[in-house]
Amino acid sequence: MAIRLTKPWQPLTAEAVRALPGQLGVYQLDDGEGRILYIGYAGGRSLFGLRSAIAEAQARLGAAARRFRYEVNQQYMSRYEELLMLHIADHGALPPENCDAPRKLGRLSPVAAGTDDGSRTH
Repeated sequence: MAIRLTKPWQPLTAEAVRALPGQLGVYQLDDGEGRILYIGYAGGRSLFGLRSAIAEAQARLGAAARRFRYEVNQQYMSRYEELLMLHIADHGALPPENCDAPRKLGRLSPVAAGTDDGSRTH
């Protein structure tokens, strides 16, 4: 399994959000040009799983968020932290809207983006 989220980006529309599963998992929102604005998760307290978590994030970010992608994952908190660490490794900082991120994150040293599936670390 690749460490990077590899699902295709989808337009962040009300119809697309309504069609989402009510399952646990992680997601990313971007600005439509590939810059990730927010990484989030749908956990046990999300009323309708990914559907409600992404809808809430969309409402908070407004028009800045244009696309989303997600991954159903029962280990959502570990995967969420992994995606945050990966973003820091790739970009040197958290996504701009992740001010609520955990303060203590580990460090990843993944293979550079685009060189392979990113599943190896060194």
